[in-house]
This record gives sequence, C-alpha cells and structure tokens, in this order.
Amino acid sequence: MAPTKLEGSNRQEGEGRVCINDALTDDELRAVLARLEKEEERDLFGLVCKRWLRLQGSERRRLRARAGPAMLRRMADRFPGLVELDLSQSTSRSFYPGVTDSDLAVIVAGFRDLHVLDLQNCKGVTDVGMMTLGNSLSTLQSLDVSLCRKITDKGLVAIALGCSNLKKLHITGSKSVTDELLKALSKSCPYLEDLGLAGCTNISNTGLSALADGCRNIKALDVSKCTKVGDAGVSRVVETSSSSLKIIKLLDCFRVSDESILCLAKFCQNLETLVIGGCRDVSDESIKSLSLACRHSLRSLRMDWCLNVTDSLLNCVLSNCTHLAALDIGCCDKVTDSAFQSLGIGGYESQLKVLKMSNCSKITISGLGSILQYCKYLEYLDLRSCPHLTRLGCQQAGLQFPEGCKTNYDGSLCETEATIDAFF
Repeated sequence: MAPTKLEGSNRQEGEGRVCINDALTDDELRAVLARLEKEEERDLFGLVCKRWLRLQGSERRRLRARAGPAMLRRMADRFPGLVELDLSQSTSRSFYPGVTDSDLAVIVAGFRDLHVLDLQNCKGVTDVGMMTLGNSLSTLQSLDVSLCRKITDKGLVAIALGCSNLKKLHITGSKSVTDELLKALSKSCPYLEDLGLAGCTNISNTGLSALADGCRNIKALDVSKCTKVGDAGVSRVVETSSSSLKIIKLLDCFRVSDESILCLAKFCQNLETLVIGGCRDVSDESIKSLSLACRHSLRSLRMDWCLNVTDSLLNCVLSNCTHLAALDIGCCDKVTDSAFQSLGIGGYESQLKVLKMSNCSKITISGLGSILQYCKYLEYLDLRSCPHLTRLGCQQAGLQFPEGCKTNYDGSLCETEATIDAFF
C-alpha cells in the first residue's frame, strides 16, 4: 500500500504554490504581452482570464471589424487605446451600406485618440458623418473614404479644417469633389503626405496648384483618371515637393505630356513609382531622361498604352534602373525582342519581380528567352494576347520559368490581380 501523505506535508506543498496573477503586476503582464508578435498569440493571451483579457484590450492599437452602434460602444470600452480602426467594406458586399453617419458619432465619442480610420466603400456615410469627424476628432491623421459616393466638398472641407494633423487622405471615386477641397487642404493641412484622388474628375490644375502652395511634403499623389489634370498642375506639385515625392500615379491623364516627365526628371531624383499608363503624348525621350535621373531609386514603372514606347527606351530603362522590380508595357505595340538586348549587360542581375507585357504582338519566344535568362526573380509574368507567346509554344521551346513564377497566358485584359497591382 502506498504511504499516505501527512496533513502537514500537504499544507506545506499548498503554501509553496504561487498564483501568477498574485505574483505579476499589470505592467509585468503587459511586458509579456508585448513579446507576443503574432495576433493569434495575443488573442490567446486574452483567453486566460478576465484580467488578462482586460489588459489585452487596453494594449490593442489596431482593429478591423464590421459593427453597428451597440458593438462599437462595446469595442470602445474594451479597446480604449485603439489608434487604427478599419471598417472598410469589400466591393463584393455592394448590397451592404457599411458604417453610417450615426456610427461615426459613436466612434468620435468612444475612440478619442484615433489616428487612422478606413471607411472605404461605406456607402452609408455622407457629409453629415464627415462633419462629425472634423468637429470632434482632431487627432485624425489618416482617412480613407474611397468609393463613399455621397461625400462632397462640404464634408471633406470640414475634415481639412478640423484635422490639421492629417497626413493621408484617400477619396478615390469621389466625383463630387472639386478644387475647393484642395484649397482647404492647402490652408489647413501642412503635414499632408499621401493624397489619393483617382477618379475625382472635377479636380483640375487650379486645385493642384493651390494644393502645392501649402502642402510641400507630398510623398504620394494619385490623380489617375482625373481628366482635367495636366502638366501645369502636376509640375507645380513636383516642384514644391521635390525632395519628398516618391510615388506619382497619372493613369489615363491624357493631358499629361513630356513637360511633366521632364519636370520629374529634373526635381524628383528619389522617385520610386511612376504610373503613366494611357498618357499617349509622353515620348520615349522624356522617359529616358527620367530613367537616367532616377536610376538608383525607380522600382515600379507602368507604361501600358504609351504608344511611343520603343525598344531603345526599354534598353535604357533596363540597363540603368538596377532596382526596378515591376514593369508594365502592355499594349506597347512598337516593342520587339530587341528591347531586352541590354539585359545582363554590366554584370548585374535584374531585380524584376513583375513583368506585364500583354498584347505586345512583336515579342517572340526569342525575346522571352532573353527575359528568362536574366530575370531570375520573376514572380508574375503577363503574356495575355501575345500571339507568339502561347502556353504550348513556350513548352515546345523548352523555356524554363523561375520557380514559383505565375505566368498568365489567358483571360481578359480587363482582369486584374490585387497582389500584382499593389506594385503600381
């Protein structure tokens, strides 16, 4: 028979045990939480007990959710230190309005230190909600209301006037917005760095020129499909933000010509991303100048439907821009196999990860072979509508694609891939 433990020995063992909640202070538990890098691990931390759940909530800084007023109030109680809140809606949920003006009133009351708010595609938000934010949330530094089509100058001007620390504003697709917003941003938001105006068709050179007067540290500007924008407005922003500008997107801005590109070459030698797809008046000579001026910084270049792109230009870009990671020359019908002759010259390996050359009818298996020989890091290759570059033809030629490289032979040219478009 096993010996029975004495009552005294049981008491001594119990006295030696220490409860972790008695031993560790809140600050020490916060230090433990801070060492958990994965979100899943931090969530598990909160499942231990109510105390740990409270501490986990108090330390949370970012949250993505879909919630109505009641849930938002509960979130505000649980996450008092939240600084980033993502309530954006997927475009696939077009039937659902998302956040409404009444929800925004709850947000400004509950999240007093909020810096970043994403309301993309929340169709229920109007100028009333924007005025609530502008009047009550002066801490706001980043706001995305892209595709919130009920918002006009009235609401966004209130944001500009009330949120003077604003650094990022994205209002893609806001066709009701005019130059009046840019004038308000110029006067009230001197720290603005990232402005997304794609599809804001009432923005003009006048507004961009006014913006440049007060916002002189722009790092990223997207005026894609702003059909009233041309060289005068673009050049003005380029000149005033020359030391900071790294990303400029001018997709389908048909009024943009060589003047803007040469201005970029002259003033913005730290440029990393340039999108000029559809700018049909831009010549290869101006892009050559830019590729030489930005040869150490340029990483993404989109030139689809730029009908003046030639083999000579591509040789210049590929031989000088040694850090180039993404290139789009779709529908540039003058490009032939000769465009890739410069690959390998100089002894450096191309850093290209994404190459889009759909509908380039003059590129053959020989040109693609040169690309594959020197572009060892390719992750995505778009060959749609290239008559000489079929799946069967590539297989018969024995071409070896980099491991993990996705090659797109089929599909509509209107189809896009979000992970690839992020490069541009």
